[in-house]
Amino acid sequence: MTKPALKTLAILGASGHGKIIADIAEQLGFSVSFYDDAYPNKKNIEHWSVVGTFSDLLNVPSNNMNVAVAIGDNNTREEKIKTLAKNGYTLPILIHPSAIISKYAQIDSGSVIAANAVINAFVVIGRGCIINTSAIIEHDCKIGDFTHICPGTALAGGVSVGRSSWLGIGSKVKQLINIGDNTLIGAGSLVVKDIPSGVIAYGSPCTKVSENS
Repeated sequence: MTKPALKTLAILGASGHGKIIADIAEQLGFSVSFYDDAYPNKKNIEHWSVVGTFSDLLNVPSNNMNVAVAIGDNNTREEKIKTLAKNGYTLPILIHPSAIISKYAQIDSGSVIAANAVINAFVVIGRGCIINTSAIIEHDCKIGDFTHICPGTALAGGVSVGRSSWLGIGSKVKQLINIGDNTLIGAGSLVVKDIPSGVIAYGSPCTKVSENS
């Protein structure tokens, strides 16, 4: 996994996660600008420029254009990434220099690995994922597309997490557990049994509390 050759990065989303991505990108040698529909009249976020909306971004020629999608909501992030990819934009993998990544791990396009994350041997991380600050993904885990692993979360070996799921801050998952698609695991949960798709679950031990509509 090497850094992209191109050194400019447009970030879609100028809120908190956008600032994290901007910080990572600058440490990787990118120059950064933001696009965000929520700030149509704002010119700066901290010391970075807000140069337009999503529509403005799509009007920029896609050749030689790297874009990161800094949107926490999984479904919205998926929608934007797919639109950008369809229009020919490059969605680089962004890895904070302090993260520890096994040479045997696989990470797909558009994913972001934040500071002090650990991704061990033979982990597979899908497209457009967020592996947040100090998350630990142990050997042989599989993380589906557009899933968010929140700060301080730890997955023991052989865990499988489906697409578009959300593992809350500080949650822990026992080895060989399966968590389905579009499932939300609450902050601080201890997952010791499989959790199905499409549910909200939390607690210690973690159990289903409702459907995730």
